[in-house]
Amino acid sequence: MTSPESKPVSVSQTESVELVLPNDTNQLGNILGGRVMHLIDITASIAATRHARIQVVTAHMDDLSFHHPIKLGHFIILKASVNYAGTTSMEVGVKVLSEDPKTGEQLHTSSAYLTFVAVDEEGKPTQIPAIEPETGEDKRRYREAKDRKEQRMRR
Repeated sequence: MTSPESKPVSVSQTESVELVLPNDTNQLGNILGGRVMHLIDITASIAATRHARIQVVTAHMDDLSFHHPIKLGHFIILKASVNYAGTTSMEVGVKVLSEDPKTGEQLHTSSAYLTFVAVDEEGKPTQIPAIEPETGEDKRRYREAKDRKEQRMRR
């Protein structure tokens, strides 16, 4: 099997913005952690699909910590891109921000790294394009993602 062409990181970049509504919140008026995880998975899946252009499945999510609450009526912003691509799997980084709609102030609330596997129509892993880091930031994230992959493999 020949390797598909490589693609720049910019192909996978995805941003999602949602308004935090009452149904998304707990008794304190903050977005539910499970809702944040759901949105992280969806946004990361879109980024992975943009890179692979084939169906992907979530294989792993690294640690997730919540540094600041996202309040009712604020925006939740999720920014995702593929950091590293192997033969059939890729790491997607997601940065989560809250935005106060009245002031525009944004806070970094959490980050997550997810591993996705590209699968064919039969659900079997299939080859994906390599990633081409374009910017200095892309290159740093690529190196760090490669290190995280090696750590995951050792575990």
